[in-house]
Amino acid sequence: MRTINLIVIHCADTYARMDTTAADVDRWHREEKGYAQIGYHWFIRRNGLVEPGRAEAIAGAHVAGHNANSIGICYAGGKGDNGQPQDNRTPAQKRSIQMLVCWLQKRFPGARVLGHHDLNPAKACPCFDVKSEFPQP
Repeated sequence: MRTINLIVIHCADTYARMDTTAADVDRWHREEKGYAQIGYHWFIRRNGLVEPGRAEAIAGAHVAGHNANSIGICYAGGKGDNGQPQDNRTPAQKRSIQMLVCWLQKRFPGARVLGHHDLNPAKACPCFDVKSEFPQP
């Protein structure tokens, strides 16, 4: 297994009205970005369902310079009706993110939890302050 010291949270940059799935993101990543498969390890749908993405044993394709040592989580949403970044997570998504991060932290002790923005300030993703929701020890 890879050495994991980061858990990075992303948004799909999709509208709240879209029922985006891991399969949708996989297709976008293959067709639009030329990836071999979805770049995230976990995907959280609007209803809170957690879907697997890329196998954790394989480096992700979600945050330049940090893919080798990170696990990528992405949630459906992140774009407001005006096209601007927006934290539009559902209560079910918030619960699922909390549970998934807790489980991953137990599996990868000491891994820091960050948002994409924390590693690339040019990005608004994931459209919420990850550090305040997941205080570091």
